Amino acid sequence: MSAPLTDAALDQLFRTARTYNAWLPKEVTDEQIRQIYELAKMGPTAANASPMRLSFIKSKDAKERLKPFLSENNVEKTMAAPVTAIVATDFAFYEQLPKLFPHADARSWFVGNEPMIQSAGMRNGSLQGAYLILAARSLGLDCGPMSGFDQAGVDAEFFAGTHIKSNFLVNIGYGDPNKNLFGRLPRLDFDEAAQIL
Repeated sequence: MSAPLTDAALDQLFRTARTYNAWLPKEVTDEQIRQIYELAKMGPTAANASPMRLSFIKSKDAKERLKPFLSENNVEKTMAAPVTAIVATDFAFYEQLPKLFPHADARSWFVGNEPMIQSAGMRNGSLQGAYLILAARSLGLDCGPMSGFDQAGVDAEFFAGTHIKSNFLVNIGYGDPNKNLFGRLPRLDFDEAAQIL
């Protein structure tokens, strides 16, 4: 941890990485999916709560189950993507805290405190979703995160009877730079978005 990443690595993760809308016909293997998770799970969460839950939609049958819940403009690119991750949050995450945070009774911090459960679950699950994108990019894959879908429908189809709720989707594969890749949009300058106090 003593040396910065190379410029090439920073480009791959941030500067030249893009949100892809079209995909090359190249498989993402189950082993690659597992590697993405093994990296993403290492990112920090409060009390090591790790509330993110993932469903990697890869098979034709699973894609057909997801398809009815996609916004119209997200159907084609999602059906063409080798994999779509449903990034979700388990709002009973605190039940895992005796395993994940064994040196304190962290479970008791959450039981019966619904505002805290919702706040911590959404915050930390979203953080883990961002780690997922960086993990995929670090392995040479491209991502297309999106929120255009019927969350209630996805939850009923994939997470019925659980405390798991979908947050956003991430298409994962090898992006086609020659199709539907929009010009990079501007970002706020430091002085517009940040301050040093």
